[in-house]
Amino acid sequence: MKKTSSVKQEYRPRSGQCKDYDHYSFTQKERLTFCSQALALYAGGNYLFYRNIWLMAGALPFALWYLRHKKQQLIRQRRRILNEQFRDALISLNIAVQAGYSIENAVTACIQDLKQLYPTGSDILDEFRYIENQLFVSVPVEDLFMDLAERSRVEDVETFAAVFHTAKRTGGDMSTIIQNVTRMLSDKIDVKKEIQATLAAKKYEQLIMSLMPAGIILYLRLASPGFLDVLYGNPLGAGIMSVCLCIYAFAWWIGVRIVDINV
Repeated sequence: MKKTSSVKQEYRPRSGQCKDYDHYSFTQKERLTFCSQALALYAGGNYLFYRNIWLMAGALPFALWYLRHKKQQLIRQRRRILNEQFRDALISLNIAVQAGYSIENAVTACIQDLKQLYPTGSDILDEFRYIENQLFVSVPVEDLFMDLAERSRVEDVETFAAVFHTAKRTGGDMSTIIQNVTRMLSDKIDVKKEIQATLAAKKYEQLIMSLMPAGIILYLRLASPGFLDVLYGNPLGAGIMSVCLCIYAFAWWIGVRIVDINV
């Protein structure tokens, strides 16, 4: 492992060609969209639970928290997409190796297949192009896959990289190993997709149920404007609504955690 680390430090380009999957940079459109969503959520919560214009001063801290939350979601989504793309890359790599290519030449053949599947700028396409470029300067291919595994922190990529690294250094049958690992990871990803498809309806139900309490308050505010006036504009009412808001937020969080199953 120390040898792998030293290789990465020597050959990793300083221009930022290697992607860091622990971070995500918003585009201008994404930043504007998420800030608008945060403002709308905060204003809606203030309207339903407090009806206090002075509390809008807290919109900025809430927006910062919301942006951080969305960034973590996008990082997880990016890793999930990379995992699925990596499965397709392994299938192409396996076919090339079965056809008699060396693993180094199979990487080049795999890139040609990935160009047909994914647009320019896709993570998996950029990663395999980076691997190809580093092979030209004699970086061991097993070290490059280990580097990808460490940067992506995707379990399936880490599994493949560890098995491939061991087999390459010990002189194992690369064709059989790649074939077996590809089949295993493909089956695992297919199971994940089936579970996500099964949970899709449950997630939709959870969203509807989570929106119902806010919908009821909104209905009362619009249908009977004076019915809830006793809860607004006084410390006791604000305290009661704060407790309700905390319970509501906790219930929403619990609901999201229940349907968010990691395989």
